[in-house]
Amino acid sequence: MIYESRLELARLLFADFDPAVSRIVAQPFLMTAHVDGAVRKHIPDFLLRTATGPLVVDVKPAHRVSRPDVAFSFGWSRLVVESRGWGYQVWSEPPVALLENLRFLAGYRRAWLFDPILLDALRTADLDGATLAEAFTSALAFDPDAVRSSVFHLLWTGWLTTDLDRPLGSAHVLRRRP
Repeated sequence: MIYESRLELARLLFADFDPAVSRIVAQPFLMTAHVDGAVRKHIPDFLLRTATGPLVVDVKPAHRVSRPDVAFSFGWSRLVVESRGWGYQVWSEPPVALLENLRFLAGYRRAWLFDPILLDALRTADLDGATLAEAFTSALAFDPDAVRSSVFHLLWTGWLTTDLDRPLGSAHVLRRRP
């Protein structure tokens, strides 16, 4: 997937983590419109196919969003996109701890790297309300490093959830996906 900045890469990471997103397209189309007597052109950064419909995303650092030229471009872009019944989003820097946690968990995204028997054992264990430390010792028949990695994989896939707004630690309480 192409991206043009670390901020765009961060948005891709959030989209990859979001279970409602089933497809991501970079620089999906050129929008052309007549606005205030002039032809305007804009290429959005991403198009996400979500459970609630298409979402067009423009990524820009927060300090640049309010610049008159950027605000103008995003304003008419929003009107065009939303007139089609699609969603539109301007995305800027996420909370630091959340981004760092997602970057960490992304290392555990690839399902084929994990033992399905171990994953099943963790899914059947009573981990709702357990801490990360307790989850890491919940499958004693398996290698502790594999258990730890598998717990992180279940967090990445959303099968388990926890507060990702603060740095991950052993006291984080886990919840099963609703």
